[in-house]
Amino acid sequence: MKQWARWCSAKLKKAAAALQGLAAPVLKSVAQPAVRVVEASARRALRRLEAMQADQMKALEGHAEVLMDKLHRTVSGQVAFTTGHAHLLGELQRAKAQKDSRLLPNLDLSERVRSIVRKHAGLPPVVTGDEGKNDLTTELRFLWDNSALVRQMLELCAGRRVLYSGQCYYNHWYLSRELRKLGWRADVLNWDPNPASQIYYHGEDFRYVGVPEEDLQMLRFFVQALYGYDVFHFSNAHGISFGSALASIVTPLFGERGEIYLLKELGKKVAYTNNGCLDGVSQTAFSRWGPDSVCAICRWRNEPAVCSDELNLRWGRFRNSVSDYQCLLGGNRVDFNDDPRVHESPWVYCLDPDMWKPGLDIPEPFRIERRSEKTLLLYHAIGNKQDRTTDEGVNIKSSHVYLPLLQKLRDEGWDLELLEPTGVPNKDVRFIQAQADIFLEMLTFGWFGANAREAMMLGKPVVCFIRPEWLDSLREELPDYADELPIVSATPETVESVLVDLMGDEGKRREIGRRSREFMLRWHSAPVAAAKFEEIYGRLIAGEPLLRKTAHGAGRTARLGD
Repeated sequence: MKQWARWCSAKLKKAAAALQGLAAPVLKSVAQPAVRVVEASARRALRRLEAMQADQMKALEGHAEVLMDKLHRTVSGQVAFTTGHAHLLGELQRAKAQKDSRLLPNLDLSERVRSIVRKHAGLPPVVTGDEGKNDLTTELRFLWDNSALVRQMLELCAGRRVLYSGQCYYNHWYLSRELRKLGWRADVLNWDPNPASQIYYHGEDFRYVGVPEEDLQMLRFFVQALYGYDVFHFSNAHGISFGSALASIVTPLFGERGEIYLLKELGKKVAYTNNGCLDGVSQTAFSRWGPDSVCAICRWRNEPAVCSDELNLRWGRFRNSVSDYQCLLGGNRVDFNDDPRVHESPWVYCLDPDMWKPGLDIPEPFRIERRSEKTLLLYHAIGNKQDRTTDEGVNIKSSHVYLPLLQKLRDEGWDLELLEPTGVPNKDVRFIQAQADIFLEMLTFGWFGANAREAMMLGKPVVCFIRPEWLDSLREELPDYADELPIVSATPETVESVLVDLMGDEGKRREIGRRSREFMLRWHSAPVAAAKFEEIYGRLIAGEPLLRKTAHGAGRTARLGD
């Protein structure tokens, strides 16, 4: 494998040398700066290939052929575009001086750029909306071949425009709605083909879920998005994508994940939201977190198609190679999460404070009648419960701990009712949550998720294990967040005493609920998140390398295991 990689690298260097030979006669007729741009693009492509790891050799083979073809065609076949590039940039600069697209993204210059690209690609300059596959793939090839030159033009069009590709529960939906209020073009693309997942989402602007009749529509959308957005924000492990339908069209053209590499070549900024233990972290590394290994009870521990060292690290390597800014919450800084571009970012996991608010009006079908005034309602829910629970009833949400404990407490005289909704759309499940007294969350994982955030926004107390090492790691970047976190931490060994204390003290529950609501409004409300991401995206568009800093101002050093 290593010998093959060296052979491929040698072939690429030979192609680069051939490129220099092709460029020599052009130097006499084309401005030096334009040629340097083309050569820089070739060098970037070469470096990217040389940096690829052994576990990507199969994808590399096809990608290498594509790039070698690009190196030859870029100079020899597109001289006319290169020669006129300076003039085109001048046109855009004059247009931008008249209408600043950073302030008025809806009056951007990207349509002008696209007409220029299509004209030099031999296509009709005016886009009608009914372009066919051959037309669009020709345009994509031209963008790929001339990415360094087109990039300079697109940077003049850059404005407040972000596309959220893929759902992140409802977080990106509410973030995008608030960004719109600040003047951003902020859209959500849902490409999830799984019908069962749709109950967790609250909205979308575009939906292409992989059915064959939508393939051409998705291709049209993607090509237009290359001109129409400046930040692309993805989420979830293996989710830096526009869906399988687009990948099936683009991979034969540019190799595996070519659509993402094209974004980078065109200067687009890539943000990413981390959503899981297997996201860039090996199972081996994660299993070492104590005091109780959550991997030991995980439904997926022996299913390498879902979670394995090789799969998780391969994803983390790719994720880090293309992301400019990554959002994480809760430490877990091992493997590819230990990178200065990975930030503690509570804001991205945001909620609409009016959607989840104390005193929510409960529709009749969701009202719960308590047996008596002493009845306590305990909420313990698991998304996709059947898939995430073993035949023995064990899962990372700690149901196997809570269920026998609650039966023991009932036997001791406590009047308890367990709320375990499943299959209820997320927009509706809040009506059940709003009636609960205490939320019961994970006792070994080490952090909290969507259920806990919803509970706290509703002003409810949450019991969940908070790993001290992760809290300390988070404190380095966001000390106030760590100090204000109101979750009541418990382990399987301490949860009984913690729960009994809360159940017996209504005043304590009310006070924790009050602090929980205040905490969420400060750190996880959609309006606050929009203000924060307006700053983050703006700095990314301006070209700032946003690297993680500790509370003391010192940057962290990445320790990647590759």
